[in-house]
Parts: sequence; structure tokens; C-alpha cells
Amino acid sequence: MLIDCNTCPVQGEGCPDCVVAFLLERPPAPVELDAAERRALDRLAHAGLVPQLKFVPVSSRSVRDSA
Repeated sequence: MLIDCNTCPVQGEGCPDCVVAFLLERPPAPVELDAAERRALDRLAHAGLVPQLKFVPVSSRSVRDSA
């Protein structure tokens, strides 16, 4: 999973509730998470230690919104 704040559909309004912003503030470059990192973030979120990952790639959002 590649998270790029520059293409995030909720950039600005969603930043305060974003796990990437929570952990890294605004990263200077895209962040790539592998499966193990995503599982770790899911477990931290489930325990209430970080916000849940809510990233939706722009391409996925436009396909879902047009359906």
C-alpha cells in the first residue's frame, strides 16, 4: 500500500484523524506500508493507541463513487 498525502482525497480535513499524520506528521514523500506494517497498525488501532487507517486511494474512490 502506497500512501501519498498529495493524492489523498481527504487531505486537509482528514489529516487530524489520519494514522500516518499521527505517527509521522505530514510525511515529505509517499509512505509505503507492507502487509506486516498494515497488520501492526490495525492492532494498534484496535487497542485504541492510534487512529484507524482510513486511506482510500483516489483511483479506488472515483471507481466506488461512480458506481
